[in-house]
Amino acid sequence: MDLDAVRTFVAAADTGQFQQAAAELAITQQAVSKRIAALERDLCARLFTRTARGAVLTVDGQAFLPHARELLRVAERAAAAVRPGRRTLRVDVVNRRIAAAVLLQDFHRRHPDIDLDVVTLDLPMAAAVAAVEAGTLDATFHALKAPVPPALRATRVISEPHQLLVGPNHPLAAAASVTPAQLAAHPITMQGLTPGTEWAEYYTELAAAFALTIDMTGPVFGNEAFLDELATSRTLSTLVGARSRYLWPDRYDLRRIPIQSPAPVYPMWLIGRRDNPSTALARLGRFLTERHAPIPDPWVPSWITTAG
Repeated sequence: MDLDAVRTFVAAADTGQFQQAAAELAITQQAVSKRIAALERDLCARLFTRTARGAVLTVDGQAFLPHARELLRVAERAAAAVRPGRRTLRVDVVNRRIAAAVLLQDFHRRHPDIDLDVVTLDLPMAAAVAAVEAGTLDATFHALKAPVPPALRATRVISEPHQLLVGPNHPLAAAASVTPAQLAAHPITMQGLTPGTEWAEYYTELAAAFALTIDMTGPVFGNEAFLDELATSRTLSTLVGARSRYLWPDRYDLRRIPIQSPAPVYPMWLIGRRDNPSTALARLGRFLTERHAPIPDPWVPSWITTAG
């Protein structure tokens, strides 16, 4: 169905005059008549009755009018969905608890006019980068193991130090801070890390660098069950990002303890296409870059690339 003809029909119905519809649409009255006639042929129905006073909707025209208006609304929404500067910005944050998701929520609070589609694909870096390159995503947050393809741009926007999370009965519960060396005597549990992902490789190299015991195996019963167990355990501990968002009842009395000298840091890049015309993506990049602060005395794994 010709949307120009539908638009002309609605204008004629609203004005009641083909001449006024022509003026509103900046076309000739003859063009209005041709469009209406073509639409009537497509619908096999007469939409207007011409009178001395103008154009009056027929019964079929009255029935078609609300559907015509909805067709135009849908067409506008479809165009807006891909119009540079107006369409929804689709960003992968990997996990809704981590720093990337927290910062993206801060961005939304600062810029509520920007429509966001926040997704959690939980994909390794290579797969997420491929999705950005294909246009499925506008951007993704990942630790880079290798330079991105030439069509993409990567900007380091997060340097997140780790904290030790323990319950009140753990031997380190009262510590103001701990060093990686101190953690060597205390087993650490990291639930559900997928082998082969950059985050699993991060913890594998962290364990090797400081002789830590980090258990990434075993069944996963969810964060709530794990935090409940952590609250009463004398030995259980885990690592969380300083900006990561975890909630638990006050009675758990869990402790987040900074790790220093050095501080294990998980770096993340914002990855998007260089030719993406979205002004929203550019604003997100500026927002994150302005808030990125390097961490003193950091430790990062050897495979993290410096290219971006």
